[in-house]
Amino acid sequence: MTVLVQGETSILEAEMPSILVLLGGEPLAEPRFIEWKLVSGSVDRIEQAKKDWKEGGFGKVPGDKNEFIPLPE
Repeated sequence: MTVLVQGETSILEAEMPSILVLLGGEPLAEPRFIEWKLVSGSVDRIEQAKKDWKEGGFGKVPGDKNEFIPLPE
């Protein structure tokens, strides 16, 4: 991951064929909370998402119906 700074030139090189996703926009008005793979503007929502993850409330990754990665303790 890299952060591009407005007005500066950056060169990115890949060691193998890659797909590049470029995201941009204004900074978010409110803070974001991050825990493991979960990101939200609310700590309560992060806690609910952790519970949902443990209970299998998120869909499976397409093409990988068997693997489940447990939430780190």
